[in-house]
Amino acid sequence: MVKHVSTYGAKAVDKARARTPGKTEGMPGPTHNPATNLMVADVAIRAGSYIARRAVEKGLLRGRYGKETAREIVRNKTLGQTLVSFGLAKLATRNLPGALIVGGGALAKTLYDRRRSRSAQRREGDRELIEQAHRDD
Repeated sequence: MVKHVSTYGAKAVDKARARTPGKTEGMPGPTHNPATNLMVADVAIRAGSYIARRAVEKGLLRGRYGKETAREIVRNKTLGQTLVSFGLAKLATRNLPGALIVGGGALAKTLYDRRRSRSAQRREGDRELIEQAHRDD
């Protein structure tokens, strides 16, 4: 049976909770409803993740394309690009076979790119990203 990554996390939380038994009266959160507190925490984590991801994407692009072009490239990502990224990340974090599939695919793409000349790789990547930066909404 293949276990989800979240199963391991849930077990770790259960172990920590067993080591630190106590009252739940003082549990942190804006309300006394634990479901609401969980939802608020989830929104905060996802928003922080979104902000961090965009900052990393812009940072990777800024050195080569400049601040404004990097901002436009990130802003003009298509829905398809976003969904593919989300789907691959979801697949990779669900279980070990998913992580192996996604990691293997990334490795295969890296090896494929490395077989091509550096200038051809740069031209192709530059062309795709510059087109993305100048795409009209």
